[in-house]
Amino acid sequence: MTMHVVVLGCGRVGATLAMALESEGHSVAVIDRNRESFRRLARGFKGKMILGIGIDEDVLRKAGIERAGGFAATTNGDNTNIMSAQIVKVRFKVPRVIARIYDPLRAEAYRELGIDTISPTLLGAGMCRDYLVGVPYRSVEDYQAVRGTPSAWPRGSSGAVPERSR
Repeated sequence: MTMHVVVLGCGRVGATLAMALESEGHSVAVIDRNRESFRRLARGFKGKMILGIGIDEDVLRKAGIERAGGFAATTNGDNTNIMSAQIVKVRFKVPRVIARIYDPLRAEAYRELGIDTISPTLLGAGMCRDYLVGVPYRSVEDYQAVRGTPSAWPRGSSGAVPERSR
């Protein structure tokens, strides 16, 4: 099943996401406030590139938000990401909305308010830690739980750094 997806932010994450979705047959519109950011998209990218601010409803409409099945806020600003996610979820009733939030405490607070978030800070730290102590990678949800602070993370069998990383 294909859908229309709007991606806010054409940095590394946003551009990679947009190209992956397009390669799977989805229609994609990317919004960014910097025209130069669109250079990260592949030459053959067929989606829409919208120059503007992702909290502007007119810009969102130009990107096709009214027919979107998904929206991803991937800018480098937590405030922009959460504001745009709230607008898209509440005003435009987009069914699948996610916001990248660097601050783990804010990400958890917004999740509790019904906004799906992903914290690259928690995900990256957790996966690096698991690799270093030699435990299997966990689910994304496990890494995202702020309650799963380092003291609650699983221990390696000996508690020592595994041989492969010395």
